Amino acid sequence: MQKQSEEKNSWSSRSIGSDWQHQVFYLAIKLGGRRAAYFMLYFVVAYYVLCRPLARERASHYLSRRFPRRYGLKRLWHCYLLILEFGKVLVDRAVVGILGPESFHVSLDGREELLKLRDENHGMILMTAHVGCWQVAMSVLEFLQRPVNMLMRHEDGDVDRHYYEHAGIPCPYQTIDPAGYLGGTLEMMGALKQGQIVSVMGDRLLGSDKSNTQVDFLGGQATVPFSAYKIASATGAPIVVFFTRKDGPKSYHLQLTKVIRVPQIKGRSAEAFNPFAQEFAEALEEFSRRNPYQFYNFHNMWSRPQSQTKPTDEES
Repeated sequence: MQKQSEEKNSWSSRSIGSDWQHQVFYLAIKLGGRRAAYFMLYFVVAYYVLCRPLARERASHYLSRRFPRRYGLKRLWHCYLLILEFGKVLVDRAVVGILGPESFHVSLDGREELLKLRDENHGMILMTAHVGCWQVAMSVLEFLQRPVNMLMRHEDGDVDRHYYEHAGIPCPYQTIDPAGYLGGTLEMMGALKQGQIVSVMGDRLLGSDKSNTQVDFLGGQATVPFSAYKIASATGAPIVVFFTRKDGPKSYHLQLTKVIRVPQIKGRSAEAFNPFAQEFAEALEEFSRRNPYQFYNFHNMWSRPQSQTKPTDEES
């Protein structure tokens, strides 16, 4: 239990790179474009993989389950490929802001279905994950003509910029702080009742540890949040599982993977919403099978939170 507590407290989503290192990449993009930044990545990633144990440790949680029979140099090679692809995504995010969204070709599967879901007027929960580049997805959803609310926490001291910060434009969506009152639940429900879009990550706990459940994922029991399913049950909003993947040097593919409908459920226990969380986990596992180096959740999802106890119907 003590080890789990220390792991939780030591975890941070902040970049392990310093501000000046990020600035070097931003300058490379301005002077030489995406290719110049990619060229630098091959050497920078090699340094981090070989010389920074923290990078290998963060990647090991996923890699040990995605490639369970790979050890030694083979595991190191998988680590290099994973972090290299993650680095390219971070570069691409900066390119969108510095050079403009026209720098990439983005294809979308599910446009007509998204429009139909929008027209149901129950709002829409857009459930993404730490895969591909979700910022690219946000930049092409203007056709829905609905305000987007993003459940997101920006940690103090994080020097990594979002694409809109590079572009010098206001944030294109309303942010909801999961550390706020009731984890932002009231704000999310209010937005959905107005027919707006709420975007959440389905693979990472951001609010209370009580709002989590265990799902089968890559051969183990992973911890994922279930608040979104509870909100969907209360509002009637459909949950749209939406993944992005990099399918070329200058292209991304966005796909509506599935729609999860959560009926009205009495009680608020994790067990009641676990089947819907499992649906999401199965879709995410299939994505990771097809795109093994585009899964960027470096948190140990398989570590059960210390404060987790069996939820009751009175827990919110």
